[in-house]
Order: sequence, then C-alpha cells, then structure tokens
Amino acid sequence: MLPENRNRKMAIPICDIRWLLLAAAVAFIFIQMRLFATQSEYADRVAAAVEAENHCTNQMRLLIDQISMQQGRIVALEDEKKRRDEECGQLKALVKDLERRGLERLVDKVQVPVAAVVIMACNRANYLERTINSVFKYQGSVASKYPLFVSQDGSNPQVKSKALSYDKLTYMQHLDFEPVHADNPGELTAYYKIARHYKWALDNLFYKHNFSRVIILEDDMEIAPDFFDYFEAAADLLDKDKSIMAVSSWNDNGQKQFVHDPYVLYRSDFFPGLGWMLTRTTWDELSPKWPKAYWDDWLRLKENHKGRQFIRPEVCRTYNFGEHGSSLGQFFQQYLAPIKLNDVPVDWKSRDLSYLIKDNYEKYFAEIVKKATPVHGENVVLKAHDIEGDVRIEYKDQSHFEIIARQFGIFNEWKDGIPRTAYKGVVVFRYQTPRRIFLVGPDSLRQLGIKDP
Repeated sequence: MLPENRNRKMAIPICDIRWLLLAAAVAFIFIQMRLFATQSEYADRVAAAVEAENHCTNQMRLLIDQISMQQGRIVALEDEKKRRDEECGQLKALVKDLERRGLERLVDKVQVPVAAVVIMACNRANYLERTINSVFKYQGSVASKYPLFVSQDGSNPQVKSKALSYDKLTYMQHLDFEPVHADNPGELTAYYKIARHYKWALDNLFYKHNFSRVIILEDDMEIAPDFFDYFEAAADLLDKDKSIMAVSSWNDNGQKQFVHDPYVLYRSDFFPGLGWMLTRTTWDELSPKWPKAYWDDWLRLKENHKGRQFIRPEVCRTYNFGEHGSSLGQFFQQYLAPIKLNDVPVDWKSRDLSYLIKDNYEKYFAEIVKKATPVHGENVVLKAHDIEGDVRIEYKDQSHFEIIARQFGIFNEWKDGIPRTAYKGVVVFRYQTPRRIFLVGPDSLRQLGIKDP
C-alpha cells in the first residue's frame, strides 16, 4: 500500500476522537453549568429558608414578649382587683359602722329628706307669718331633712307676698276656678275648697317633687322644739309597721289638765290630724278616692283607715292658735286654747319606740289597763278622785260615754263608732296628774285579752 493511502486511513480515526472529545467537553461544560445553576437555586432556597426561619424566630420572640407583657398585666390586674376588693370590704364595714351608729344617711353627698313640710294657707297672712316663724325657729339645723313649702289656695295678695318674702321656702299656688256645688243646702263651700287644695298640694309634693313622706301643717299652728326629732323617730315606725297609717303631733285631749308625760306616745283608732305625716304609699291609696269635702272626717271612717291606726303623743307637738277660720272658732276656747305645747327637750333618737309596734303595743297597753283600779256606779269622777294610781271606768255605749266625758271635761265626740283618741274603745287621759283615767268600752277588755274579775 502506498504511504499516502495509509496516512489517510490513520487520519480518519484521529478526527473522530477529536469530535468525541469536543462533544464530551461540551457535555461536561453543560453538566457543570446545570450543576452550578442547581447549586445556586438550592443556595437561594436555603438562604430563603434561613431568612424565613430567622423571621419566624423573631416573630416567636415578639409573641413571647407580648405574652410576657400580658401575663404581667394580668398579674397587675389581679393585684389591683385584690386591692379593690380589700378597699370595698373596708368601705362596707365603714357603712355598717355608720348605720350602727345611726349617723345621717347620705346619697351622692346630698341629705335624703325625712319629709317635706307643707303649710296649707289661704287668706290669713298674719297667721301664716306666725306659723312660718315658728317652723324656722327649729328647722334651721335640719333644713335639708325637712324642706319647707307654703301652698296657697287662691290669690290673696297679702298671703302670696308674705310667703314670697322668705327665701328659704318654696311657694306653691293653687288656683281653682271650678264652681263648688255643695251636696247639702247650707253647707260651707270652704270645706270643699279645702279638700281640693289638699289633694292638689299632696299630689304635687308626692308625684312632682317625688317626696317619700309629707308633714302637713295649717297656717294657724306653732310647733314644739322637738317637733322635727319626733317626726324623724316616727318615720322609722311608719316604715317598719304597715298597720300605722299616719303619725300625728296632736292629742285631742291634750289640754294642760289632762297631760303629764312628754315622753309617752299612743296608738289610736281615731285620726287626730292637726300636724300629721303620711307616706307616698298611703297617698297612692287615698289620692284616687279623695273626698269632695270634710277630708279629715272621711279619713276617720273605718272603710278608709281599714283597721290601721295612728300614732299620737300625750303632750302635743303643735299648738293651734286659729280662733278665726273655716270652722268659725268651733270649740276653740274650750278645747284648743288650753292645749299644752310641749316645752321639754326630748332626745327621740335615743328613745326605744318598739313598744309602739302593733303586737308589742297590744300587750303593753293591755298590761297598763289591767293594772288600773276599776270604778263602777255613779259619781265616777268623785270616786276616781279618792283613788291613788290609775283608774278604769267602763262605759256602756256612746251616750253613756258622752255623760262621763262631759263630767271630766274631755272631748265627747265620736266618728263612725270611735271616740276621739280611742284605742280599741279605750280613751286615756291624765286626771290630777300623773294619774291616768281609762274610759273602757263594753268590748274593750275582750279585745285586749283582759279577763274582767
């Protein structure tokens, strides 16, 4: 073979190897590039994962910090609650202590009134002035407990001017132009106007001014030094004992010769009036059916007081000086002028009045009546004079009572079967003090559970 041909045959394999090496190099380079790209992508992913992990770690730390702060706040709130609970307990103990001591009740730093006091007036300016001055004499230190009102019926200019001249009272005016039609010929229309005025004034005080109690005075009254303390003590009785319809400062047999003890109070089935206190609950019952006239006698009917009773003192806490008025001075010289107005300072806050609660009083009163010496027959006044200590005189009926009452000089009037001041038919008064006379009805001993020997 020629050398040229041999060289050509050897060149062909060498060329193939070069192409293979080139292809291998390209493949290697491609693989390296793909590997680098994969590694870069992996590195990026690892970096992202690390960054995410770091972010998550930071978020966890932040959340842990927030939880720690909240736990701290919870602990602080628990401590605050514990402290406030302790303070609340201390305040409750303080309130109980204040109540135990009987200190004045305060609500939002404002004194809660015991009762509004209203003076019912019409056309007697000089009388009104005397009454207002008497009230102000003793009201000053307790003015927040007993806000004073003057309620005028009609338009008398002197009365209005006099009331408005005082800056420590509230003036109300009742103008009623509706004609009065009396039920019976010859009746005084004044009694119809008075009834209208009372309803209007009490509706205003209870429903407009929202008082829980009201004390009613008339424009011809003076009050005793312990008037307000008496009614404050009596207000507790009204709240505790629903068998008490009202509290009065008046005793119909309160003339000087028939009274002795300023500390003694009684229950009575007969409404006394003349300076008295009632509650809103009672007025809620009375207002819708208030009578057209003679409201005081209407309250004395059994169908209206419904077995409830009234508290009255032995010695009056009001004095009625009104000789001239709607009643035309009826009974004034005999029964009103000689009334004894209490002048003894009584600390009613320290007095135990629980004996006046219904069940207690029945036993208390029965006991003192039982101990009295019975007197029978004629000349009971003379016989009572000769006996030391309390005396018990039984009357048979109303006419018999009136005879005995006239002999002693006490009120002999009855309303709806009940004598004035009576409790279960028993009328008590002093005679040649301090002796007590008990005029006892035919059924009184049985009602009191006393066996007549």
